[in-house]
Amino acid sequence: QVQLVESGGGLVQVGESLKLSCEASGSVARITVMGWNRQAPGKQREPVATLTTGGSANYADSVKGRFTISRDNAKNTVYLQMNSLKPEDTAVYYCSARAFNGVIGLYNDYWGQGTQVTVSS
Repeated sequence: QVQLVESGGGLVQVGESLKLSCEASGSVARITVMGWNRQAPGKQREPVATLTTGGSANYADSVKGRFTISRDNAKNTVYLQMNSLKPEDTAVYYCSARAFNGVIGLYNDYWGQGTQVTVSS
C-alpha cells in the first residue's frame, strides 16, 4: 500500500506561481512512476505531469514550459512547480503513484485526496 498526501494548493492571481507537494509513505520502494493530475469542474480528470524513478518527465501540452515536476528521494516527495498560472489551470490537483505488486505481478495505482488550485483573473 502507498499513501499520498498533497499540500500547497491555494488561490493565486494570473501569472503567479504555486508549488504543490506530495509526500508518499508506505511501500514507496515499489513506486515506479509518480505524477500529477487535475480535474476542473465539469471536466474529466486529466494527466498533467509524470516522473519515473529513472528521472524521465512528461508533461501535458497545456503545461509544457510552465510546470516542472521534480522529486526529493530522501523525503519521498514529488513536487509540481507551476509558473505563469492561467485561469484554465484552476482545478483540484491529485497526486498519483504507480507501484509494482510483486505478489500478483501487476501494478497498482494510488491517489491522494487532492488539493484545490484556483487562479483568479
